[in-house]
Amino acid sequence: MAQDNRDAATEPGTLAELFNQRANAGDVEGLVALYEPGAVLAAGRVVATGHDEIRAFYANLLGRKSEFPAPETLEPVRNGALSVEVARAQPDGTWLWAIDQLKIAPPRE
Repeated sequence: MAQDNRDAATEPGTLAELFNQRANAGDVEGLVALYEPGAVLAAGRVVATGHDEIRAFYANLLGRKSEFPAPETLEPVRNGALSVEVARAQPDGTWLWAIDQLKIAPPRE
């Protein structure tokens, strides 16, 4: 889904890398662009569904936290057009999260 000048995930494993780059840049819209329109983001007790709720979640998060460590990711396991992280292949060949259980380390003190 490359509707702007941002890089798109051409493999499911690059979503975490793009998340890290965009989070550290404070790019809320770039983070939202990593999700399908009806995606579900679960972060602790917060469950955000759809772009509007995901946008609000990230706007709040980035307002409180500005440094995100590089993600530790495993190789994706694929079965057809769906990865274990629940990223789905899009018609244009890119990948977006359909379900994301966000794991964010606590702020460093």
